[in-house]
Amino acid sequence: MVFGRGRKAKQEQSTEPVEAADAAIDGAGTPAGNDAKTAGRAATGPFDVSEIESQDGYVDLGALLIAPREGLQLRLEVEEASQRVVAVTMDLEGSSLQLQAFAAPRSEGLWDEIREQIGQSVGSQGGQIEEVEGSFGTELVAKLPAGAADGSQGYRVARFIGVDGPRWFLRGVFGGEAALDRDAAAGLEGLFRQIVVVRGENPMPPRDLLQLRLPKDTAAAPSPQAAPEFGQPERGPEITQIG
Repeated sequence: MVFGRGRKAKQEQSTEPVEAADAAIDGAGTPAGNDAKTAGRAATGPFDVSEIESQDGYVDLGALLIAPREGLQLRLEVEEASQRVVAVTMDLEGSSLQLQAFAAPRSEGLWDEIREQIGQSVGSQGGQIEEVEGSFGTELVAKLPAGAADGSQGYRVARFIGVDGPRWFLRGVFGGEAALDRDAAAGLEGLFRQIVVVRGENPMPPRDLLQLRLPKDTAAAPSPQAAPEFGQPERGPEITQIG
């Protein structure tokens, strides 16, 4: 597994569909309770740190623990102004999955409200949104206008998933073939289910970004083949500022 570090683009340069989700998280209201969904998530993942027996064998990124896999590349996205790590992207078999974790109310979720606002934001940019049922519940497939390499007008597609946990919300954004093809997304979906969120005990306002960081000890991975290596810095998907 290769580990890289990317830079966050300036907000005015961002054309990715994820900016719609960032705006929604900043402005979402408080939705209804979500106890039944939380119980189902605890059985299938992603997990809260209180739901696992040991943190050994994970890549420790602070708020997120990620299970290594051969062929997986990780990129941390760093906000240029503050040098704060604001997202991690998993690249696998030609597709990507961007991850961000946020503080949430103790007994209420964020995803229902955020989905509606993502749709409004994508529509305001001339894009299209489709709400579908997937293995993680209700998902969004967003299409935003984008110029193709040959100069013609096309679409950039992103698939949004959201999971409400105990006092946290985890968002994933699939890119590449995984945004369009369920079979191509299988590997990343499996890794998403294995993610462990470390919320921490400190009080935080809902929708504040949970802190990510470079791993302290890359030797914690279970096998040399899967252990992360620090490659050359590379630029990741563009995202807008949060919080």
